[in-house]
Parts: sequence; structure tokens; C-alpha cells
Amino acid sequence: MSAGSERRRLRFHDLDEAVRDAESLLRGGYRRVGRWDLSQICDHLADWLTYPVDGMPPAPLPMRAAMFVMRHTVAPRMLRKTLDAGEMPAGAPTLPATVPAPGGDETEAVARLRRAVERFRAHEGEYLPSPLFGPVSRDEANRMQLIHCAHHLGFLIPEAGDE
Repeated sequence: MSAGSERRRLRFHDLDEAVRDAESLLRGGYRRVGRWDLSQICDHLADWLTYPVDGMPPAPLPMRAAMFVMRHTVAPRMLRKTLDAGEMPAGAPTLPATVPAPGGDETEAVARLRRAVERFRAHEGEYLPSPLFGPVSRDEANRMQLIHCAHHLGFLIPEAGDE
């Protein structure tokens, strides 16, 4: 985070709100108070929206082992805490494969986020289990996606006049 800058504390009620926020940042410009740009954030969020539908790419072996241990120990409490608080802590690790390179096409990344939201919402039946949390309900999966979107988009501050 940049010195003297604070991220936005966002709460989205539906995933379309998150897409509208990304579209507004694309249209009006933004400044970063974190490490990622809009294309990185939107591509990352789009990836995580597809995993409950298509499955996750395999994590490196040490991370798979850590997630297995966590899933059977602290993860249920982490899930409850995140859902109850409605936010994620900054700086939590993520799969390296889900961190896009900076400087991507922001217009395409926002469009990809919209398509991923539509596909996530249109999915029928249960979502695939999370490698960290295991099986989650549709409501829990949706709430986690909302929290995840708010977390990352909160690190981008709209330029004056487009809030």
C-alpha cells in the first residue's frame, strides 16, 4: 500500500455491483494503493469465479499439503470468520498461478470478469469443493466471491469525479 493511502472498504450485494465498479474504474481511471492494476485484479477475480464451476488448477505440492492440513483444522473457522466479517485480510497468500502479469488489457480483463460472473451465476447445482474450505453451499460460495471482489477492487481508488 502506498504511504498515506488507504484502500476502499467495499461491500457488494451482488456480483453485478462488482463488475460495475470495475467498469467505472476502467472508464474514469484510478490510482493504486496496492500492488495490482485493474487488469490483474479482474483477471484474478475471473479465474476464481471459474474454479467453483470448472475446478482449480493443481497447486504446487507443498501448497496442496498445507491446504489439506488447513481444510481439516483451521479452515472451517477461517471461512466462518471471513463470512461473518464480510472481508478478507490484506496480504493473504494466493496461488502463484492466479497472479497475472501487470500491464494487461484492462478492457478485456473487465469483459472477462463480466463473463465469469455470468457463468458463475448461471451454473446449476452445487459448486465444486474448495481445496481450502472443502464443500460450501451456493450462498457461501457467492458470499465469498463478493468478499473477494470487494477485497481486491478496494485497492483501486477512483480518480476524482467518478466515485
